Amino acid sequence: MQLMDEVAFIAATRFARKRVVTVSSDKIDFKRSIPAGTIIELIGKVVHVGKTSMRVNVEIYTEQMYSYERERAIVGDFTFVAIDEFKKPIQIL
Repeated sequence: MQLMDEVAFIAATRFARKRVVTVSSDKIDFKRSIPAGTIIELIGKVVHVGKTSMRVNVEIYTEQMYSYERERAIVGDFTFVAIDEFKKPIQIL
């Protein structure tokens, strides 16, 4: 979950170009386990933008080291709020 939050933070920051903080992580579905030695790919996408908040969806895909097979293992949503230097919510756009 730490990697997912970091990817979500990067996506939110790149989108808003403002300071953002995580306010929640919602419905994280663990569809497959991720064994040691597995290559993972994390993809973060901004899926909803409000006045001061945004929701970022993060997916983790797994690949076996010597295979072209790729499977979605984990998916979850993270909500961020843009803040000013006084930690007060500010408008995103």
